[in-house]
Amino acid sequence: MSAQLLVEIYVLVLAVFVGFEVIAKVPPTLHTPLMSGSNAISGITVVGALIAAGSGGTEITRILGTIAIACATINVVGGFLVTQRMLNMFKR
Repeated sequence: MSAQLLVEIYVLVLAVFVGFEVIAKVPPTLHTPLMSGSNAISGITVVGALIAAGSGGTEITRILGTIAIACATINVVGGFLVTQRMLNMFKR
């Protein structure tokens, strides 16, 4: 394995660990605002996936970009549905 690949794997493992630790300590009252922030980040992911799929790259780039568009769109829609459902719980 190359040194660059090892560094990337190391960063990925650290990001997963830190992300899990941060999310696990969030109180339930903050989940709705954090969901909205996550939806905004997923929206940025959709834009990046559109750029990757629409660029004149290789066939695998277009395929992976299309898959990324589908996954990020599902994430955005699902996040907004969950957020809306949680907000409806506070209505009388």
